[in-house]
Amino acid sequence: MKLITTIVRPDRLAEVKAALFRAGITGITLSRVSGHGGEHERHEQYRGTALVMEFHEKVKIDMVCSEPFVEPCVQAILSSARTGEVGDGKIFIQPIERVIRIRTGEVDNAALTAVNADAVQRAAINAAG
Repeated sequence: MKLITTIVRPDRLAEVKAALFRAGITGITLSRVSGHGGEHERHEQYRGTALVMEFHEKVKIDMVCSEPFVEPCVQAILSSARTGEVGDGKIFIQPIERVIRIRTGEVDNAALTAVNADAVQRAAINAAG
């Protein structure tokens, strides 16, 4: 099992989410974050005052996947988040030792399988086709 954390542009979120659903990844957690990487700082005016915007708004997506879903997840993110410009984001992959579903007590891979995973994946494929 792996924890896949990706940081992407907010305007790519809908495409990334749809690609993940098509790949069968249904359990995701989103956070609005800001950060600084290779992008240049922006200069903006606010009430007549010049501001330097060092940090850029991003979306952080966390998901835990069983081994067979890791590479499809990565490929889904790459194909949907890439614009070719600086600031497209990053993907981080880390090992996960144990997962427990609180509601049922299921552990590891059984705890990762969403109750409605098949229905979500079918709907995403039908919407794309």
